[in-house]
Amino acid sequence: VQLQASGGGLVQPGGSLRLSCVASGSIFVINAMGWYRQAPGKQRELVATITSSGSTNYADSVKGRFTISRDNAKDTVFLEMNSLKPEDTADYYCSMDYIDYAGYTYSGFWGQGTQVTVSS
Repeated sequence: VQLQASGGGLVQPGGSLRLSCVASGSIFVINAMGWYRQAPGKQRELVATITSSGSTNYADSVKGRFTISRDNAKDTVFLEMNSLKPEDTADYYCSMDYIDYAGYTYSGFWGQGTQVTVSS
C-alpha cells in the first residue's frame, strides 16, 4: 500500500498551489484522509481532514485559505492552498485510514512528503 503525494514547489506569498495524493495497493475501502505538515524544527501538525462522506475539518491557521477534497473513485485526496504565507512553508504529508481486503483496519497510514516553500 502506498500514498504518493505531489504538487509541492516554490511559490510567492499570496500565491496558490494544489497538492494531490493518490493511494494504491491492496485497499478495500478508504475512510478518512488528511493532510499534515511539518516545518523545520517543529512538530508535525494537522492541516485538514476529510471523511469518506465529505465532512471536513481544518486547522484554524488555514481556515478560509485551504480546501481539502477527494475523489473516491480515484482514491485521491487534494489540498487547494490559496493566499499562501511564508509560515505555510513545510513538508506536507498525506494520511489515510483504510481497510484492506482481509478486513484489517489501518489508521494513520502515511505517505512521503511533498515540500512547499513560500518565499519571495
